Amino acid sequence: MPEQPVRARLVDVAHAAGVSKATVSKVLNGRQDLSVRPETRRRVHEAAEALGYRPHSGARALAGASTHALALLVPALGNPTYVTIARGAYQRARELGYLSLLAEDFDGQEADDSFNDLVQEGRVDGLLIASARPGHPLLETLNHSPVPHVFLNRAVEGSGRNVTMDVARSSVTALDHLHGLGHRRVGHIAGPAGITPSDVRKEAFLRHADALGLDAAPVASGDFTEDGGGSAARELLRPAAGSAHPPVTALYTSSLAQAIGAMAAIRNLGLRIPEDVSVVGNDDLPVAAHLHPPLTTVAMPLYELGTAAVDALVATIENRPVGDVVVPTEPRLVLRGSTAGPAEPGGTP
Repeated sequence: MPEQPVRARLVDVAHAAGVSKATVSKVLNGRQDLSVRPETRRRVHEAAEALGYRPHSGARALAGASTHALALLVPALGNPTYVTIARGAYQRARELGYLSLLAEDFDGQEADDSFNDLVQEGRVDGLLIASARPGHPLLETLNHSPVPHVFLNRAVEGSGRNVTMDVARSSVTALDHLHGLGHRRVGHIAGPAGITPSDVRKEAFLRHADALGLDAAPVASGDFTEDGGGSAARELLRPAAGSAHPPVTALYTSSLAQAIGAMAAIRNLGLRIPEDVSVVGNDDLPVAAHLHPPLTTVAMPLYELGTAAVDALVATIENRPVGDVVVPTEPRLVLRGSTAGPAEPGGTP
């Protein structure tokens, strides 16, 4: 079969004409308010014709037309946390007359500004970005772009576009529960450094552990995955030289997937849950009730986060002021069988 020709992209036209993608988009959409020289307009049209460029949304002939579609960018489809966030976003978008699309934006793929092109080429009206991380190339692109967007769950400092939850309160909720059971040596499995909610949760854990006067509050970091939770749990439960007991009697994880991995690691070490080690997971999904033992969790308002993010993005698209938004619903403890008082002598309150 003959090889299919590669379709020209907006960025190809921009490079050929020596202008930005935003300029190309506005010129080809007939924007008369764009302050560019006739020579520049002519160069853009000639480059588009020479490359055979055709906009992905040909129906958007009039400037300002709307697709009524939003794109939600998540860091990993394997992270169950984003299932509930996506459901909230989809439902709220539908109520407002929009379609919510889901895209995976993970380390290693050529994301750069391709998601920005979704808006510039008229395929979506705005971006819901749950994948912001330090050094992400999309952040630099958005700094110089009028593309409507908000950040959810992972805040970008100073952006004024953050939609977040009270993640610090989740650490307080977990520690208060474990401290009330008599635990005085509690470990925390944090997420990767540089991820805002993980950093905030870790700082709140250390701060509240100090306020409660815990004897030990070690922290180990891992990916938001089962393997990340398992390796961090083994690090935190490694007995000191000359001791037969693990250095902590309870673990609080930064994600549900980490908790599942931590529980497997605890059992592989020959320890029991909750008799030897109690476990509290962050986020509550139906699978938590079906683990062995059922997992005590701190339920976060994930669905509400998705709906609030859509509200903020639509307001941005309609040029209404937004600012940072914190979902008012507080974290709550869901008590199940993975936590109990410490069995170690001297640990009972």
